[in-house]
Formats: sequence, C-alpha cells, structure tokens
Amino acid sequence: MLSQSLLVKAARCEDVVRPPVWFMRQAGRYMKEYQAIRRNHTFPEMYKTPEIARDITLQPVHVIGVDAAILFSDILVVPEAMGMTLEFVDGKGPMFPNPVRSAPDVKRLVSDGSADKLEFVYEAIKLVKKDLGDIPLIGFAGAPFTVASYMVEGGGTKSFKEIKKLLFKNPDLADRLLEKITKVTIDYLNHQIKSGVDTIQIFDSWANALAWNEFSRFSLKYIQKVIQGLDNPEHVPVIVFCKGSSVFAPLLENVGADVISLDWNCDMRDMRDKIREDIALQGNLDPMLLYAPVETIRKHVQTWLKGMEGQRGFIVNLGHGILPDIPVEAVKCVVDTVKEFETCRK
Repeated sequence: MLSQSLLVKAARCEDVVRPPVWFMRQAGRYMKEYQAIRRNHTFPEMYKTPEIARDITLQPVHVIGVDAAILFSDILVVPEAMGMTLEFVDGKGPMFPNPVRSAPDVKRLVSDGSADKLEFVYEAIKLVKKDLGDIPLIGFAGAPFTVASYMVEGGGTKSFKEIKKLLFKNPDLADRLLEKITKVTIDYLNHQIKSGVDTIQIFDSWANALAWNEFSRFSLKYIQKVIQGLDNPEHVPVIVFCKGSSVFAPLLENVGADVISLDWNCDMRDMRDKIREDIALQGNLDPMLLYAPVETIRKHVQTWLKGMEGQRGFIVNLGHGILPDIPVEAVKCVVDTVKEFETCRK
C-alpha cells in the first residue's frame, strides 16, 4: 500500500502539503480517450477485459493529473456474480430482466463463492498497479442497499417504488437479501485488498431515497457490516459516499469509515467542526460548477480551499460524479488550482 501518498495520508488525517484531488466518475464519457475505446467495445466488454479496464483507469491520471486512480468497473458486477442476468440497454442503462421480488427470488441468489467469479476485476487491479507508480489506486463496491435497489427495481429508478414496498411490506425478506449482498461485498472487497488497492470507497448512491430511520435500518447497518468484515491488516482506508450524506453525516460518523464523502448541500468547514477530527472528509464541489468558465471555477476553488486551510483530513472531490458533457478543461482547472494552492502556501 502507498502509505506515503497524499490520498492515503489525508485519509488517515496525517499532515500533507496540500489536499489530494480525484473525482468520482473521473474515468468516463467526458474524455475523448474513453470515447475512442467505447466506439469499439460494449460497456461490459470494457470492464470485463482487464487490459481495457486498466487503460481506462489510467486515462485521468495521464490527462487530468489527479492524485489517485479509481478502478474502472461497475457496482453491478456483484448481483451478476450472484446469478442475475445483467443487460445494458442504450438510453436506459443497466437492466435486470428478472428482478428480485419474492422469497424464491432471494433464495436463488448465490452468495458463497460468488466473489471468486470476478477474477477479471482482480486482474485489472494488478495490471493497473504495475503502471501507476506512486499514484494510489481506489477500489470500490456498491453499498448493499444501493445494489439491492437495482436488483429489486430491475434497473435505475426515480420513485424507488419496488424496493420501498419490500422494505415496508416484508422487512425480513429485505434483510435476507441485504445479508446475501453484504456477504458477497465483503468477499469482493477482500479480494480487491489482496490484489493491491490502496483505498476503498463504498458507494451508497441511492441513500437519499431513504428516510432517517430506514437509512439506519437498511443502509447504515449493512455498510457497517461490510467494513467490519474486511480482512484489512494494513488498514487500507475506507471511504463511504452516500448521496444525501450531509443529512446522514451524524450517523455516518460511527459506521467505521476513515473518510466520509460529502455532498454539495453542506458547508465543508462547518462539517469539519461537527464530525470527529480523526475522520477525514471528502468532497464536496457541486458538479454543475464545472459548466462555468474556467476563471469562475478557479476563483471558486481558491476560496473554498482557503476556507479549509490548516484542516487535516481533507480530500478534494465533487459532491457526486462528473457528468458526461462536462469539459475536460474544467476538470483539469480544478486539479491545477488545487496543485497551485501548494505553491501559493510556500
């Protein structure tokens, strides 16, 4: 593990010369280098072919200059490994033709040994690590609730009708489903740690669909089980990202994560005063800022950095992922401004 990298040191709330910077969805559609590969391959072909996954993972490091790479993959490899059929439909995204809705559906899901089927992910990690040098690699998985949402809804959703019906009408069945996903997720992340990732992020992308009590009951509980189940002797830092994290931050503080990734609805400096100082904070720029002129972006980031100056445990990121049509120049402007901040302080 690259324990002296900016990302790992910041995640451990150690002294750094400047905050590290990386972005969720930094390897993707906004880059022409990614588009060139995508023209010749389906999305599953890209993340299931270790050499292609490696190349896409490395693109933002070479082009944008970020301080960390995040593995190019997908959170839905877990339900696919558990026996579900996953399809990617143009204009609709990921789809499960046979969603999980009943006790027999849950029973059919395989948890034992499922993570062993994801060797293409572990091979991609090993290939990336050979080429990254002193840049850390972030591995990841979806939080059990978010993964369950896709499995029950049959794909993406705006209403979360089916998953919420399951939670309220049959909470015991929901627990059985979440327990199975949790087991596979633990095994999956342990494989990633053994393969060489330097940090892990758990994505609860649909956490904001839940009310306070349901978040504690059906999301937080299982994220905590995942973290507690990690075989992590070198203490690879764990980041937890929940959409709606500024609302749930008081609960996330006790989940066992090293880093809480915050959305843009909160003030980062204010959250630093509210969350234990031994927990690092990540975020929380509004992705929409990146549509602004670069000079506006630069001034906004400079002001934001000054507000966090002197604070340990601070990782620069967005409050969510990079959108597909954001200009590369805007993303690079954020990186360059963060790196210039180190020079200005000397």
